[in-house]
Amino acid sequence: MASNTSKTARASVRAGQGTGGALSVLGEYKYLIPLANGRFAYVRNLTNGKTQHLRTDSDAFVEEIRVLSAAGHGAKIRAELNGLHTASPEHGWDNVEKRLVDAGVFEG
Repeated sequence: MASNTSKTARASVRAGQGTGGALSVLGEYKYLIPLANGRFAYVRNLTNGKTQHLRTDSDAFVEEIRVLSAAGHGAKIRAELNGLHTASPEHGWDNVEKRLVDAGVFEG
């Protein structure tokens, strides 16, 4: 059976997998894997084990982060967004965070 994800996408996710199949860097789970200078990202949903490839300015991205935030992962995701902005300020991660805040994703 053929997979719908590219060989590169599968390799990227596999490279970041730690024990238990979740993306991990130094023992910390990563929810966001930035792509194309911040225009896209893989969003790792630890509640269902799926990884979505989403455009960061799409409604689907906002909804996926909303689901994670509602499950109690909002603070960690905001910290990741801040870290991405610090590492690559030219990629617009501050705008992504602002869009999520404006959409009320991290409330509640």
